[in-house]
Amino acid sequence: MKKEIITLMCATALLSSCHIYKSYDRPEDITVEGLYRDTVAGGDTLAADTANFGNLPWKEVFTDARLQALIEQALINNPDLRSAALTVKQAQAALMSARLAYAPMLSLSPQGTVSSWDKGKATQTYSLPVTASWQIDLFGQLLNPKRKAQVSLKQTQFYEQAVQTQVIANVANMYYTLLMLDRQLQISEATCDILKRNLETVEAMKEAAMANSAAVEQSRTAYAQVLASLPDIRQSIRETENALCLMLNQPAQSIARGALEEQQLPSEFSTGIPLQLLSNRPDVKAAEMSLAASYYDTNSARAAFYPQITLSGSAGWTNSAGSAIVNPGKLLASAIGSLTQPLFYRGANIARLKQAKAQEEQAKIQFQTTLLQAGNEVSNALYQYQMTSDKAVSREIQVNSARKAAEDTKELFNLGTSTYLEVLSAEQSYLSAQLSEVADTFDRMQSVISLYQALGGGRE
Repeated sequence: MKKEIITLMCATALLSSCHIYKSYDRPEDITVEGLYRDTVAGGDTLAADTANFGNLPWKEVFTDARLQALIEQALINNPDLRSAALTVKQAQAALMSARLAYAPMLSLSPQGTVSSWDKGKATQTYSLPVTASWQIDLFGQLLNPKRKAQVSLKQTQFYEQAVQTQVIANVANMYYTLLMLDRQLQISEATCDILKRNLETVEAMKEAAMANSAAVEQSRTAYAQVLASLPDIRQSIRETENALCLMLNQPAQSIARGALEEQQLPSEFSTGIPLQLLSNRPDVKAAEMSLAASYYDTNSARAAFYPQITLSGSAGWTNSAGSAIVNPGKLLASAIGSLTQPLFYRGANIARLKQAKAQEEQAKIQFQTTLLQAGNEVSNALYQYQMTSDKAVSREIQVNSARKAAEDTKELFNLGTSTYLEVLSAEQSYLSAQLSEVADTFDRMQSVISLYQALGGGRE
């Protein structure tokens, strides 16, 4: 008896060394160091802390009540998010099926016949058997598919979280795009009003012989140029509203919104340590679960080389005992044990193992690539915010100077010491500076959204 136990223990140790029973562990050569670039030093690694901007609830990042309502609506109605939730349900059903594979299979198959020989008395035979079969999982043929189903469920759940973070970021981006376009339209309309009054003034001056026709045409050209830009802005607003409605899964309609200058987004950020990307980014976690699923596929391919042991049996009532008919029926029972050892299809198993190993290596490469991509997105968002912040200082100076130049040039024109062409040039420079300032503000807001998403924000 001791000899049998020692043999069994040795066999178990041998199988464990072949990874048949071993759970997935993250590969040691997956690196997470140096994922973030410093926003100031050219090639230095960013010194991170233990906090993480991505851990903030999305309502603390996007404080506009109208935007919050739109995000909540999208989280309920967005078709991509609803489809991801259904994928999770499918994975849950697959896991249940894998778990039930451990239970015996039971079936009831009643049979009955009526027969008569040479017009003799009919005889009736029947059987009411219950059959059962149970696979003994000594070599991981059931364990590894169950573990794969578990990590596949986690993968779909992380995918759903990734879709959610994407939906939140897209809704916020579209909302702020609308605010930017609204402000650009407001500036352009106000400039149009100014240029229209200027045109009327120059036409009156021409009638009074104080200006020539060239000044009138120059004024009319400047007014028409800005006026022609308004339809493009309005079209962009309409298309952005329609795209946002599509995200909300509702018919195209106008979107209630606030003003660009009312928005307040966080200005101080913590990126956390790079290792947190493994626990915060849903797409990174989903990529790792894909690697784990491939690992268990490889284990299943290894397990196919070992015997499959099945116990089966049946019990029930029958009145047919060989050629005799017994009434009432008697109890019938049988038990069978079977062992299936792969022999002639070993080549197919070897090919399957090679294929599984190659797929596992591909999943590992994809996991590492996803992790590096996540680090790049964090680095890009941090640098974009830094650059737009630096640009904002210079842009404010440009806008103030352009406004003062437009005012002074117009005053000089009224005094007769400046030409109207100089007035138009100053007005156009002021308009261009204002529109650029609005675009810079949007870029800065967009960098905050990108950083929040890159750090795994909005997953809960």
